[in-house]
Amino acid sequence: MRRTPLEPSSPWVRVESTPEDWDAADPALLATMLGQLHLIRAFEETVLDLAGQGLVHGPAHSSIGQEGGAVGSVLALRAADAVNGSHRGHHQFLAKALSYVAPTLDLASLVTDDLAVVLRRTLAEILGLAEGYCRGRGGSMHLQWMEAGALGTNAIVGGGVPMAAGNAWAQRQAGTDDVTVTYFGDGAINIGSVLESMNLTAAWDVPLCFFVENNLYAVSTTVAEATGEPRLSARGPGFGLASWHVDGMDPLAVHLVMTEAVEHMRSGKGPVLVEAEVYRFFHQNGPYPGSAFGYRKKDEEAQWRARDPLERVATEMTERGLVDADTVARVRKQAVEAMAVVVEALTEADPEGKPGTRRIRPDLWPSTDFVDVGVRGDLSEVAGARTAEQEDHGGPMVTTKFVEAVSGVMNRRMGTDERIVVLGEDVHRLGGGTNGATKGLADAYPGRVLGTPISENAFVGLGGGMALDGRYRPVVELMYPDFLWVAADQLFNQIGKARHMFGGDNAVPFVLRTKVAAGTGYGSQHSMDPTGIFATAPGWRVVAASTPFDYVGLMNAALAIDDPVLVLEHVGLYGTTGEIPEDDLDFHIPVGRAKVRREGSDVTVLTYLSMVGHSLEAVEQTGVDAEVVDLRWLDRASIDWDTIGASIRKTNAVLIAEQGALGTSYGGWLADEIQRRFFDWLDQPVQRVTGREASPSISKVLERAAIARTEEVVAGLRRVTEGMGG
Repeated sequence: MRRTPLEPSSPWVRVESTPEDWDAADPALLATMLGQLHLIRAFEETVLDLAGQGLVHGPAHSSIGQEGGAVGSVLALRAADAVNGSHRGHHQFLAKALSYVAPTLDLASLVTDDLAVVLRRTLAEILGLAEGYCRGRGGSMHLQWMEAGALGTNAIVGGGVPMAAGNAWAQRQAGTDDVTVTYFGDGAINIGSVLESMNLTAAWDVPLCFFVENNLYAVSTTVAEATGEPRLSARGPGFGLASWHVDGMDPLAVHLVMTEAVEHMRSGKGPVLVEAEVYRFFHQNGPYPGSAFGYRKKDEEAQWRARDPLERVATEMTERGLVDADTVARVRKQAVEAMAVVVEALTEADPEGKPGTRRIRPDLWPSTDFVDVGVRGDLSEVAGARTAEQEDHGGPMVTTKFVEAVSGVMNRRMGTDERIVVLGEDVHRLGGGTNGATKGLADAYPGRVLGTPISENAFVGLGGGMALDGRYRPVVELMYPDFLWVAADQLFNQIGKARHMFGGDNAVPFVLRTKVAAGTGYGSQHSMDPTGIFATAPGWRVVAASTPFDYVGLMNAALAIDDPVLVLEHVGLYGTTGEIPEDDLDFHIPVGRAKVRREGSDVTVLTYLSMVGHSLEAVEQTGVDAEVVDLRWLDRASIDWDTIGASIRKTNAVLIAEQGALGTSYGGWLADEIQRRFFDWLDQPVQRVTGREASPSISKVLERAAIARTEEVVAGLRRVTEGMGG
């Protein structure tokens, strides 16, 4: 048996600084390092002190001890470069924000007015106050200042990594050599979204730095317990990433490594991984050391405290005559005093507490009227859009298949808007994806139709990062809606919450396309209707077209809105035909406008997607004089209550018809809203047609029994008429 040792295709090295490196370092760089380290340390000490007084609502994940990794790495970046981070991200946010307002620091006059504002607004955010960067909504774990390139820290372990990948893709696509750094800890290195993003960015040469702050413990679980390869930078070569391992307690070593890594990315060589070994001096959360909880030894903590990055930089500078002990003491004093001024501005003596206790100044809290502001945008971006309905369009019409309308309107929009990028599995192959919905786009728009690996978490999140960057409008395809559960964190915790969580101002122009495949024999994991999931999740708008004309108008609206929009399609409609304008694919279906497909007086049938056709068939079969309303806009912010209400006041009865499973149905929420809004006009409870509790099976007979079609609507109409006594 012949054995040949294999070598990784990308370099993997450990880097340490030498005395010669310290000799050669720019004194201004070292002074800025020392100043930032002390400012961040004093800031974090203040946070822990306020937490101890009960003034920090929620966790206080201190970065004390880990400042060297953040400061050393950020000082290798430019203002236009971007960073994001995790729940323990104060130091990274501050390093980027401080560098943005003051690229170099004067140790004799450390805290400028601009720096004081950064310290105050950051602490205000952590305390949940209106003047914080996210208006108090983000708190300790969600810090964002887009102007400074701070994309946002993240409470979901590893959750921000795909978003950073999208930002980095956008930087490269825009023709810049800017880069993005995503910071996360040793616990996140084993998260699927992180590993998927490593693979995706490596495949696409995206300029993203995966910066692992290995502080040896995920809460109390050691790295050695959590993985068979405790050298976390070993993950990089497995994906083809150039990788470095460095002592994070040595800020200059981190800076040297990061300088190399940034050059690698700027030169177009793709993503990198940097593992910095650091040590949090305190527990996961709060002001006590890990030894107080029994998972660390006091002598271990003492050994790491002896390697404090603040002391390392001060000692090296002192040995070279750049500072003396008095200078270092003055730097420390200035940082502490600056934080005392901030605390004095944000708090006051508590008139109802014990002597010496403080409270948040009451006038600094956000107004409770602000609680829901910014869940979605105000739609001002589509206020002047040209809208049309099929019956009043006036131009010549052509008959086309539904799926051809899908690809046709995307072709039109991509031709007029260079910001639109399509991505998903196989969208660039097979003559337009698995159903032809992206037909012709890859050839017409090279570089803007991206076939992805099978990694929904990564490419959905990457699309979210593109959207937040502001230069692109991603259209992400999930081949089947059941796959949303794989990417649920990105869809609901990240993309859906991004505008509101970070203060209400972020545009998130993100379109998600997916197709309901109930009735096609694809079984339990390819057949769901996701409407009920998205309609009850904050931040999303949801549209569903039942005709080719409406699809064109709804997709145009979705692509113009600065909110995430789910565009639902149905495989059963793809082969159907209908009319669209011959020379006009630029109109919108107005946001929040339903369509009455059949007028009637006995019952209001509320439905969407393929069930519109089934409902119309059922009405014809039963002879019930039903008013059939095609909802089209399904989310709680966009649903057309005017049309629904007018119909209910006329018929005094409601039947909600949908095809999918009972448990995740849209109709449950809708029925609740109707009975509270229109109870006085209802002569009987709201009736519903849905699928069964079970997901559709592969068996043709069992699949049919699990979903709703015309026959189930017929039965529903009969229940309504029986309730009328007819």
